Amino acid sequence: MEGFDPFSRWDARAAERYVNRQRGDEQDATTFLAKLAGKGKALEFAIGTGRIGIPLKQQGITVHGIEGSPHMVEQLHTQPDGENIHTIVGDMSVTLMNEQYDLVYLVYNTIFNLLTEDDQIRCFENAARHLTDTGHFVVETAMPHTWMEPGKSDYVKAEYIGTDKVMLDVARFDPATQLFEENHVTLTETGIQMNPIVCRVISPGEMDLMARIANLRLVNRFSDWKESTFNSNSVMHVSVYGHR
Repeated sequence: MEGFDPFSRWDARAAERYVNRQRGDEQDATTFLAKLAGKGKALEFAIGTGRIGIPLKQQGITVHGIEGSPHMVEQLHTQPDGENIHTIVGDMSVTLMNEQYDLVYLVYNTIFNLLTEDDQIRCFENAARHLTDTGHFVVETAMPHTWMEPGKSDYVKAEYIGTDKVMLDVARFDPATQLFEENHVTLTETGIQMNPIVCRVISPGEMDLMARIANLRLVNRFSDWKESTFNSNSVMHVSVYGHR
C-alpha cells in the first residue's frame, strides 16, 4: 500500500477505540500465560492498552511492555492497574528493556504488523535476548488460510449497510511479498473515512524457522489458549518457544 506508515494506524483515535475492547479470550489467555510466567516476570511485545497485560498483572505477575504507539501507552496508564505497568515506547523488534523475563509474549497477529521478513526475524531474536535460560516466548496468530478465500487474491465485503452509513472491507493479498493490504472504508453523507491496515502474514512453519535463527525451538503448539490440539482444522495457533 503506497505511502502506508504502520505506526500511523495507532493514533489517538485508535487508542481510544481499543480501551476496554475485548475479544472474549482474555481469561483463557491470562490463565495460559500466567502458568508459563510462574512467579517470574513477563514482557509483552505491543502491549497496547493492556487487554492482556492488565489482567495478567492482576494475577500477581510483574508485567512490563514495549509499545510502538505513545497514544496506546497513554491509554494504558490511565486505567486501573495499568498506571504502574513499566512500558517503553519503541519498536518491539529491536527495543531493549535491559532485563530478562520468564515470559515474553505477543498476541493477536501482532507479529504480522512487522512488514518484512528481516523485521520478523529480529522480533524473534529480541524475544530470545530478553528470556531467562528457562523462559518462553509465546506467539498467537490466525492461520494464513483464514485471511483469504482459496483461489482469490482480493475482495470487497459489505460490513454494514444503513440509510446514512455504509462500511466496506476492501482487501488484497500479494503472495510474492506475503503482504495483506486492507482498508475499512466508511461512507457517509458528510464524507469518506479510511482505516488502512497492512500485515505480513506468515505460517507456523516460517515462524519455526525464524525461531531457529534466533536460537529458539518450538516447545508446544496449540489451537487456542485452552490448549486444544493443533491440527489441519485449526484457524489459529498459540506457539510456545524456548531456548535450544
